Amino acid sequence: MALALERVGVAFGGFQALRDVSLAVAPGQVVGLIGPNGAGKTTCVNTLTGFQHPTSGRVLLEGRCVSSLSAHGIRRAGVARTFQAGRLFNGLDVLDNLACTGVGLGQRRAAAEHAASDLLGWMGIADLESRSAAGLPYTDERRVAIARALMGAPHYLLLDEPAAGMSEPEAADLARLIRRIAEEMGIGCLLIEHNVGLVLSVCADVVVLDGGQVIEQGDRSVILGSRAVREAYLGANVEEA
Repeated sequence: MALALERVGVAFGGFQALRDVSLAVAPGQVVGLIGPNGAGKTTCVNTLTGFQHPTSGRVLLEGRCVSSLSAHGIRRAGVARTFQAGRLFNGLDVLDNLACTGVGLGQRRAAAEHAASDLLGWMGIADLESRSAAGLPYTDERRVAIARALMGAPHYLLLDEPAAGMSEPEAADLARLIRRIAEEMGIGCLLIEHNVGLVLSVCADVVVLDGGQVIEQGDRSVILGSRAVREAYLGANVEEA
């Protein structure tokens, strides 16, 4: 019972974006994915969600190979994601942003609106229902994007740099929300972030990419104690602490 990459490689012409990458997210688990710019993090997310098909290896969803499914097929199978840019429907209000996602997943309009209202209430942002998506402050836009991704009760949620541009208190609120999503909804979360402190505070397991390869994996103590991780972030000549 997991969403997983199994020895996945992704090539764009002669450029190898991912090499032999394996990782897994179980229901109710929060896994972190970190690495310097260009490490391959977003390519991993795109491959897990059907926006990019692997050149080698497999994408597995609870034991079933879904490597060839479209992004729409992956979403209907229970894997949701957010994007680095919010990508809200700016011509709609917040409630309709969520409701149209529900309709796209097969819900009737009235049921989708009811589910959207309940979800916004659960997240503590019910006051945003009638606000235009185009006029939202940055942090609210990110929260609405997460709420929209939660429509249809996915089994897995991939969050692509949700804390980008957030203050420290805002990132702490985001961490609490991610824990609630995992613990109260039982959703497996993959958190892709440059904010390493946030990742280490909320994730029991962290995967570190560099140059399209996994260079380290483990809990907070493993990541903080890893020379390979320090070299990836600080340069090859970093001295031992």
